[in-house]
Amino acid sequence: MQQEYSSVSRRPLDVEDYIDIVRRHRGWIIGPAFAGLVVAVVGAFLWPDTYVSQAAIRVLPSQVPEKLVPSNVNLEMSQHINSMASGILSRTMLTNIIQTYNLYPSERSGRPLEDVLEKMQGAIRVGQVREMQGSTSRGPLSAFYVAFEYQNRYLAQKVTQDLAGRFISENVRTRSNQSRETTQFLRDQLQTAAKELTDLEQRRTEFRVKYAGRLPEELATNLQTLRSLETQLNGVNDGLSRSGQEKLLLESQLRILQEQAEALNAAPDQFSAAVKSERLVQMEREIMAQEARLSALRERYRDNHPDIRAQRGQIEVLKRMRDGLLKQEEQKQTETPASQPPPAAPTRASRELEAAMARLQSQIQAKDMDLEERTKEQKQLRDLIRSIHSRIEARPVLEQQYTDLIRNYEQAKAKYDDLNRKMSQSEIATDLTNRNQAETLEILDPASLPEKPAKPQRLMIVGAGLGLGLVLGVFVAGFRELKDTSLKSLKDARAYTNLPVLGMVPLLENDLVVRRKRRLSWLFWSAACMLGVLAMSGAMYYYYAIRV
Repeated sequence: MQQEYSSVSRRPLDVEDYIDIVRRHRGWIIGPAFAGLVVAVVGAFLWPDTYVSQAAIRVLPSQVPEKLVPSNVNLEMSQHINSMASGILSRTMLTNIIQTYNLYPSERSGRPLEDVLEKMQGAIRVGQVREMQGSTSRGPLSAFYVAFEYQNRYLAQKVTQDLAGRFISENVRTRSNQSRETTQFLRDQLQTAAKELTDLEQRRTEFRVKYAGRLPEELATNLQTLRSLETQLNGVNDGLSRSGQEKLLLESQLRILQEQAEALNAAPDQFSAAVKSERLVQMEREIMAQEARLSALRERYRDNHPDIRAQRGQIEVLKRMRDGLLKQEEQKQTETPASQPPPAAPTRASRELEAAMARLQSQIQAKDMDLEERTKEQKQLRDLIRSIHSRIEARPVLEQQYTDLIRNYEQAKAKYDDLNRKMSQSEIATDLTNRNQAETLEILDPASLPEKPAKPQRLMIVGAGLGLGLVLGVFVAGFRELKDTSLKSLKDARAYTNLPVLGMVPLLENDLVVRRKRRLSWLFWSAACMLGVLAMSGAMYYYYAIRV
């Protein structure tokens, strides 16, 4: 039965087999490795050097404590640096730097300006350095660095120095502008608040003038004034009552004197009998006074009031006593005839009566004038009391309006005071910024002049190229070995035939053919090695003789 070798799996390989594979395919391994070495060396030494210059900038805190002068710029330094970096790395700034230092001349001649700007942006790095606090890096920003990479190390240093200076000047300009804008904004707000406060003050003044005496805050004054006016009105009423009583008494006396004068004129001989005794006159006066008091009480109280009943009782008693005195006088006149007065007595009595009546009339006129003045005063007091009552009654209506007005005024005043305080602080902070005493930036380390290129890493590139070539050669050798299904040793013959090996016949080749293949192989490898060495030598010569 014929055996199908295509289905037979390969035998496990040992160390001797791997050595044989390397020996058989050494050219396919060495060739890619050498090619990778040549390509890596040529590429590494033709790759232009890139130098990195770096400058460190530190953040100087404000020279005045922030508790005394708060900052009016609401930006953390890290955010501020990012904002400045965006402005400095803008298209206009980078174009200016490129034209100033004549950067990327070859790229500008053959590529669009946008590509050159993008390349330069990639060459600039801004890194933040924070103070270490414990095991974390969280803390206030203390310093940051600016780095620029370029093929010319002197230009790299100049550009880095320029960028660091732009950061410092941009920080001063930005903070000054923001501080001035903040102060101007607060000033505008303060002017608006002052205008609003002035309007409210004018409205409050107009309201107080218009409703003077009716304001809620004047309630206690109005009540006190009302009590005082009522007390004055009571006094005026009492004065009116007394004046009325005195006027009634004077009129009664005048009437009595007039009656006496009429009696004297009618019967002069009986004048002495018609004259009442002094006690009777006093009794009449007392009765009239009590009647005047009764009329005053009736103005204040009703007829069933106890004071009025008591007053009427006193008047009844006085009248009974007066009647008794009158009866006694009549009895005296009937029992004892009146003596004939001297002829001169009626004339003198008439003059006395006239004088007494004149005095009483003048007193009555004075009482009339006093009553008229007191009546006017009473009317005025009543008008004032009604006015005070109207003020008190109108208070609830005006209280809400006045309360709203006062509340708006107090809020506007508080807002004005707050804005005034903030603007004063902002003006001080702006003055501090203008004097460069606020938070500023300072060069910590000037732009460095790089001695060694940062890129490329030539040894790493050469090693990587050699390793990649070697790996490629190994894969090629392995692929060729997998494709080769011939028997290469006695182990293969025994493993794949399962037959004993009795002898081995060596491969016989023509010596001429063998020598020709060997010469061609040596010629190929010699030429390849020479070309590779020449390429590597040329690249190294180009680098060390021309570039450096």
